[in-house]
Amino acid sequence: MEEKTVKFKSYAFAIRVIRAYKFLSSEQREFVLSKQILRSGTAIGALIREAEHAESKADFIHKLSIALKEANETEYWLMLLHDTDYIDDKSFASIVIDCQELIKMLISIIKTSKENNKKQ
Repeated sequence: MEEKTVKFKSYAFAIRVIRAYKFLSSEQREFVLSKQILRSGTAIGALIREAEHAESKADFIHKLSIALKEANETEYWLMLLHDTDYIDDKSFASIVIDCQELIKMLISIIKTSKENNKKQ
Protein backbone atom coordinates (compact mmCIF):
# COMPACT_ATOMS: atom_id res chain seq x y z
CA MET A 1 0.00 0.00 0.00
CA GLU A 2 2.72 2.46 0.97
CA GLU A 3 4.58 1.74 -2.26
CA LYS A 4 1.57 2.91 -4.32
CA THR A 5 1.21 5.98 -2.13
CA VAL A 6 4.87 6.92 -2.59
CA LYS A 7 4.45 6.47 -6.34
CA PHE A 8 1.54 8.92 -6.48
CA LYS A 9 3.08 11.37 -4.02
CA SER A 10 6.37 11.43 -5.91
CA TYR A 11 4.52 12.15 -9.16
CA ALA A 12 2.57 15.00 -7.56
CA PHE A 13 5.83 16.29 -6.06
CA ALA A 14 7.50 16.22 -9.49
CA ILE A 15 4.68 18.36 -10.88
CA ARG A 16 5.22 20.87 -8.06
CA VAL A 17 8.96 20.91 -8.78
CA ILE A 18 8.35 21.54 -12.48
CA ARG A 19 6.04 24.43 -11.62
CA ALA A 20 8.62 25.80 -9.18
CA TYR A 21 11.25 25.54 -11.92
CA LYS A 22 9.02 27.48 -14.32
CA PHE A 23 8.51 30.19 -11.70
CA LEU A 24 12.18 30.38 -10.77
CA SER A 25 13.41 30.59 -14.34
CA SER A 26 10.77 32.97 -15.70
CA GLU A 27 9.92 35.19 -12.72
CA GLN A 28 13.07 35.08 -10.60
CA ARG A 29 15.47 34.68 -13.53
CA GLU A 30 17.34 32.00 -11.60
CA PHE A 31 18.71 29.28 -13.85
CA VAL A 32 21.43 27.30 -12.07
CA LEU A 33 19.78 26.22 -8.80
CA SER A 34 16.42 25.79 -10.49
CA LYS A 35 17.95 23.28 -12.94
CA GLN A 36 19.38 21.36 -10.00
CA ILE A 37 16.04 21.11 -8.24
CA LEU A 38 14.31 20.18 -11.49
CA ARG A 39 16.75 17.32 -12.04
CA SER A 40 16.76 15.90 -8.52
CA GLY A 41 13.09 16.58 -7.77
CA THR A 42 11.83 14.76 -10.85
CA ALA A 43 14.34 11.92 -10.50
CA ILE A 44 12.69 10.77 -7.27
CA GLY A 45 9.52 9.59 -9.00
CA ALA A 46 11.39 8.21 -11.99
CA LEU A 47 13.51 6.01 -9.73
CA ILE A 48 10.45 4.85 -7.79
CA ARG A 49 8.87 3.87 -11.11
CA GLU A 50 12.07 2.03 -12.08
CA ALA A 51 11.94 0.13 -8.80
CA GLU A 52 8.49 -1.23 -9.71
CA HIS A 53 10.15 -3.46 -12.27
CA ALA A 54 13.34 -4.22 -10.41
CA GLU A 55 15.14 -7.40 -11.35
CA SER A 56 15.48 -8.50 -7.72
CA LYS A 57 14.73 -7.40 -4.19
CA ALA A 58 18.28 -6.06 -3.96
CA ASP A 59 17.75 -4.06 -7.16
CA PHE A 60 14.45 -2.73 -5.74
CA ILE A 61 16.20 -1.59 -2.56
CA HIS A 62 19.06 -0.06 -4.55
CA LYS A 63 16.77 1.98 -6.81
CA LEU A 64 14.75 3.25 -3.85
CA SER A 65 17.99 4.12 -2.06
CA ILE A 66 19.01 6.28 -5.01
CA ALA A 67 15.53 7.88 -4.95
CA LEU A 68 16.13 8.64 -1.27
CA LYS A 69 19.43 10.32 -2.11
CA GLU A 70 17.70 12.42 -4.77
CA ALA A 71 14.98 13.42 -2.29
CA ASN A 72 17.63 14.43 0.24
CA GLU A 73 19.42 16.46 -2.43
CA THR A 74 16.14 18.11 -3.42
CA GLU A 75 15.57 19.15 0.18
CA TYR A 76 19.03 20.75 0.15
CA TRP A 77 18.26 22.77 -3.01
CA LEU A 78 14.92 23.87 -1.55
CA MET A 79 16.63 25.08 1.61
CA LEU A 80 19.25 26.91 -0.42
CA LEU A 81 16.63 28.57 -2.64
CA HIS A 82 14.67 29.61 0.44
CA ASP A 83 17.67 30.92 2.36
CA THR A 84 18.76 33.01 -0.64
CA ASP A 85 15.26 34.51 -0.98
CA TYR A 86 14.31 32.88 -4.28
CA ILE A 87 11.44 31.04 -2.55
CA ASP A 88 9.25 32.77 0.03
CA ASP A 89 8.47 31.28 3.45
CA LYS A 90 4.98 30.09 2.56
CA SER A 91 5.99 28.35 -0.65
CA PHE A 92 9.03 26.79 1.00
CA ALA A 93 7.06 25.49 3.99
CA SER A 94 4.54 23.85 1.68
CA ILE A 95 6.94 22.11 -0.71
CA VAL A 96 9.59 21.11 1.84
CA ILE A 97 6.95 19.24 3.87
CA ASP A 98 6.12 17.18 0.78
CA CYS A 99 9.80 16.46 0.21
CA GLN A 100 10.34 15.42 3.83
CA GLU A 101 7.28 13.18 3.67
CA LEU A 102 8.76 11.42 0.63
CA ILE A 103 12.04 10.99 2.48
CA LYS A 104 10.27 9.39 5.46
CA MET A 105 8.24 7.10 3.21
CA LEU A 106 11.31 5.98 1.27
CA ILE A 107 13.24 5.30 4.49
CA SER A 108 10.33 3.21 5.76
CA ILE A 109 9.98 1.18 2.56
CA ILE A 110 13.73 0.58 2.32
CA LYS A 111 13.97 -0.45 5.97
CA THR A 112 11.01 -2.84 5.69
CA SER A 113 12.33 -4.28 2.43
CA LYS A 114 15.75 -4.93 3.97
CA GLU A 115 14.18 -6.61 6.99
CA ASN A 116 11.96 -8.78 4.80
CA ASN A 117 14.94 -9.65 2.62
CA LYS A 118 16.92 -10.87 5.65
CA LYS A 119 14.03 -13.11 6.75
CA GLN A 120 13.96 -14.93 3.43
